Amino acid sequence: MIQFFEKFGIPRALLLGFLAVAIFMTGDGFELTFLSKYMVDQGFTAAQASGLVTVYGLFAALGGWTAGVLAEMFGARRVMMFGACWWIGVHLVFLALALPSGVYPFILSAYAVRGIGYPLFIYSFVVLMAQYISPSRLASATGFFWTCFSLGIGVFGAYLPSFIMPHFGEYRTLWFALPFSIVGTVMCFLVVPKNKIVKGEGLSTREKLKELTDGATILFTNRKIAVCAIIRIINNLLLYGFPVIMPLYLCTTKYGGINIFKTEEWMRIWGFVFVVTLIFNTFWGWFMDRFGWVWPMRWFGCGVLAVGSVAFYYIPQWFGANAAMMIVASIIVGIGTCAFSCLPTIMTLEAPGKQGAALSAYNLAAGLTTFVGPGIATVLLPSIGIEGICWTYAALYVVSFLLTCTLHPKQSGFDEKGHRITDEESADDETVETSADLVSDMRPVEVTVAASRSTVDLV
Repeated sequence: MIQFFEKFGIPRALLLGFLAVAIFMTGDGFELTFLSKYMVDQGFTAAQASGLVTVYGLFAALGGWTAGVLAEMFGARRVMMFGACWWIGVHLVFLALALPSGVYPFILSAYAVRGIGYPLFIYSFVVLMAQYISPSRLASATGFFWTCFSLGIGVFGAYLPSFIMPHFGEYRTLWFALPFSIVGTVMCFLVVPKNKIVKGEGLSTREKLKELTDGATILFTNRKIAVCAIIRIINNLLLYGFPVIMPLYLCTTKYGGINIFKTEEWMRIWGFVFVVTLIFNTFWGWFMDRFGWVWPMRWFGCGVLAVGSVAFYYIPQWFGANAAMMIVASIIVGIGTCAFSCLPTIMTLEAPGKQGAALSAYNLAAGLTTFVGPGIATVLLPSIGIEGICWTYAALYVVSFLLTCTLHPKQSGFDEKGHRITDEESADDETVETSADLVSDMRPVEVTVAASRSTVDLV
């Protein structure tokens, strides 16, 4: 079994860490599919409900931005433990004090601050992946990472509440998140390895702050990193936008809703998106390492999600309360969502010597998608309705499609245009390299020594 995972580039030292991510994210995902409807049922407006998720995403972006550099400076396992304990502590405040109070500013503050915790937990683990896994296998391993993420937040995080909620109610169901988060935290403490390299040792406070700010400033100094970050933000718009608007659309008559499914039925339909990602997260990572990074992301990521954005709205209009057809829409969204697993690899390669900053930029973008997705719904719902929001998402995926045309990363075995190099071309390249080596061997000793000194100085 271990050999099976190692074929995907996953070392045995990290294997149980992936499981810890899945278990912890199960707890984090418990409220994702029904919180907005629950808030509306409690008398809050749809704008307040979506605003809750929007501000949560803003704080998650903050946690994601800091995770990469903090994990490099202080150790990934230490930062993961801090993030997990923060999440558990604030979740208790949210459930025991904020929600029962009925005071919206208190509810908003508690839920938003909780958002810092989970990115510190999961994105610090990405730093360990970058240190333990070779770049040639990192896309495959990243695909497996998102499979574990989806297994937690999407599959168990959606399906378990759908069976618990009819018996215990929405509020009590939120308490069932805690055992999963606690188990994931304990596993992190016991099985997640330490960093191979801790950059923070010997750095002054000023130098540590500079490392932290590099995760944001690199977006302004490196155009390719900025393009990748925008694509990453657009990537998961549906994952965080649809749980805000679709329960209102499918399960109520408010804001133009058609009220054709029960809440638990919607939760199971949406959970199927993540069932699909269990397969395709790993598949796309494997596929991209062998057939190219960018073109599958362009066509099967951006293109497919543009279709999925509007399919979720129109399929109920055309077919009514047909769960099978809604599952078709879920499959479309699930396949497209997974086709971006090469992005962290591309970003680290486009920022040589600033791997931590590149990963922080990636994590910042991943956090911002949890802000932008529901944020679009919050801003546009009163003016253009749910249909207009779905078309807005589709238009943004078209923008992302065009942005991928500007990316030309150097992938081993492929030319600059992303085309696979034939065996004959590879042989020619090896011949040229061999000839260059022979010429190098014929240089005078003094020149070789000087070149060696220059190389050492550069390193």
